Amino acid sequence: MNSFDVVIVGAGAAGLFCAGVAGQAGLKVLVIDHSLKVAEKIRISGGGRCNFTNRLLDASAPHKHFISQNPHFCRSALSRYTPQDFIDLVQKHGIAFHEKHKGQLFGDHSAEDFIRMLLAECDAGGVTRWAGCAVKSVQHHTSTVDSENTNPGRYTLSTDQGPVTTTSLVVATGGLSIPQIGASDWGYRIASQFGLRLVERRPGLVPLTFDGAAWAPYAQLAGLALPVAIETGEKKQRMHFDEDLLFTHRGLSGPAVLQISSYWQAGTPIHLNLAPEVNLPERLADAKRRSRKLLANELASLVPSRLAEAWVSAQPDLQRPMPDVPDKALTLLAEALSHWRLTPIGSEGYKKAEVTLGGVDTRDLSSQTMESKQPGLYFIGEVVDVTGWLGGYNFQWAWASAHACATALAQNKP
Repeated sequence: MNSFDVVIVGAGAAGLFCAGVAGQAGLKVLVIDHSLKVAEKIRISGGGRCNFTNRLLDASAPHKHFISQNPHFCRSALSRYTPQDFIDLVQKHGIAFHEKHKGQLFGDHSAEDFIRMLLAECDAGGVTRWAGCAVKSVQHHTSTVDSENTNPGRYTLSTDQGPVTTTSLVVATGGLSIPQIGASDWGYRIASQFGLRLVERRPGLVPLTFDGAAWAPYAQLAGLALPVAIETGEKKQRMHFDEDLLFTHRGLSGPAVLQISSYWQAGTPIHLNLAPEVNLPERLADAKRRSRKLLANELASLVPSRLAEAWVSAQPDLQRPMPDVPDKALTLLAEALSHWRLTPIGSEGYKKAEVTLGGVDTRDLSSQTMESKQPGLYFIGEVVDVTGWLGGYNFQWAWASAHACATALAQNKP
């Protein structure tokens, strides 16, 4: 029977990074993944260039950029393994990168550069990898010689390549998002098997959809992008982002909507300012005094022309030269564009979601080591109830939680 110091299930960002760090610390490590291709989320991320971290991450206040029932849980790992630490590794491997905006770092060439880097780190640690290998079952055997229950015992995994034993099992299987690249609920099932609590899962960083009939006037705007201010929630629960919006045939997408989707609750509205950098009442009133152009033409100087035309075409009072448009109609137009209130009927689901909200309850995990209340069983990355904003934060959580876990494993090395 094969025996390893550490068995990691899941060869994504968190799993591969944890394996490399643990292997280089002298541990005998096996990584198992049911897919033949490793790190598919890295491969497709950032438009194929991998948005691998974010310089603006504030490890002293992680709740600013992360969602969790306990947003402070991630503070320990993120403060001990920072974006600069991962940048140093990227530079060590000679991978060129650039910053787009708001601290988002992307590779200059291809996400494959980062996959090769992680595999090279695994090779440097002598890590064994089994790809295309399913784990059929996990059993735990408690040590009978440890009266104080400080020995974690051993885990036996039944796999396609035969049984494997280990004292430390790390679950890095990710969430439910993007099932077409192999997403699985395996990690949640293992957590439940060993009595750990789960926070309800739902799609995050996902496009929102609207009622077909109500959305029909806006479906023609599919493909239109523009900067907006977007918010949802009330009082202390209110969240606001200034990002780009994208109209789709079924609803809204783009960074603004992906960000707000993680905070949006079913049945509640979102609020949009479609011209956040313009004082619409003032500009439209001024245009009425000085211009004889059609309202649609004047409005097109303040918002994208397709949006202006679509908005005006649905209202006869607005299909006039500026001097002939009633003051009240102009006021209502400015209000509608600046405070567009609409209620999604749902989202595009896990198929289009970039992440999974919820997961293994952090109350059952150590923020220092990522070990669960079940001795010798660890959870890292997306499978945990820690979800970052769009823009590299989720990858940084993968690196940081993996590093915290690997460091703890090395300190407990037999």
